[in-house]
Amino acid sequence: MHKVLWLVLPAMLVGIGAYGGWQWWTLWRFVEATDDAYIQSDITVISPKIEGYIKEVRVQDNEEVKAGQVLFVIDDRDFAAKLAQAEGAVASGEATVGTIATRLRWQQAMIDQAAAGQQSAEIDAERTQLDLKRYAALTASDYASRQRYETAEAEARKAEAALLKARAGLAAEQGQLAVMQSQKREEEARLQQVRAVSRLAANDLDNTVIRAPLAGVAGNRAGQTGQYVKPGTQLLALVPLPRVHVTANFKETQLTRMRPGQIAEVSVDAYPNEKLQGRIESFAPASGAQFSLLPPDNATGNFTKIVQRVPVRISLPADGPLARHLRPGLSVTVSIDTRGESDVATGDGIFGAAQARPAQPPAPSR
Repeated sequence: MHKVLWLVLPAMLVGIGAYGGWQWWTLWRFVEATDDAYIQSDITVISPKIEGYIKEVRVQDNEEVKAGQVLFVIDDRDFAAKLAQAEGAVASGEATVGTIATRLRWQQAMIDQAAAGQQSAEIDAERTQLDLKRYAALTASDYASRQRYETAEAEARKAEAALLKARAGLAAEQGQLAVMQSQKREEEARLQQVRAVSRLAANDLDNTVIRAPLAGVAGNRAGQTGQYVKPGTQLLALVPLPRVHVTANFKETQLTRMRPGQIAEVSVDAYPNEKLQGRIESFAPASGAQFSLLPPDNATGNFTKIVQRVPVRISLPADGPLARHLRPGLSVTVSIDTRGESDVATGDGIFGAAQARPAQPPAPSR
């Protein structure tokens, strides 16, 4: 029996070692894994755009909400009054613009009347000039008296003065028209301003009702009835479940053969009996240290090389067995099989095509 064991045991050990070596050569050396990975989601923080007191809270923690559902209502009395005030200013501005438009039409009629008066004065001036010429010829031939000539001359001068007056009146009326047109443009600009104020007031009134921008699950509710809030105050966090993904922080030495589209096996610590299959979606544009509050500056003196980690985004199937159970923050383990990918020296991987090396000049002949 001992002889059999001494013969079989080494053979088994050799077989196990050969099998392990074969698995390492064909599979294990291509698998990159990390437990520095977590479920994440695009969490939306709900904040008000205006300041005021919360009048109603219509959502509870962990409640599923639909897109457009009312979450909070802020007291709107002040905003309604501001809107009414702005609408009154708009009505006043529209009335002023309408009055100026009516005055412009009236002024145009006055210009037409002055133009007609000028035309009449021109005709009278032309007629008196002709009469003056005729009486001048008759007076020279003693067919008309000197008095009649002087009367014709006076009428000609009077007609000339009337023509100058008519022209001046027409110019004045036209100048008044230009002034009124400028006033209308000024009032129209002021009307646009009050209309903009009215729209802003209407927007503020609408913003007193805070709605969900997307469907999800409400959490971390901080807004309470009667609380005074300002723009930017965090009232609620909205998690768009079940739309989640995995962020796995791989070492930089593990990225050599990784590329988008590779299948990733995800094991959730909370559900160890279930395995999920995801795909590499994208790679972060920099390592996690570069996005930290105080990025490392390795040119300041002492240097200790530390392997950096790069966040890798992995998409999960929307119809997976754990789709309704996954929550952001859960820990997972990710394994990626990189078989079939060329070495980085050939230009594949996340770093793109390797630059072609310039050809070396031939050695000079001796």
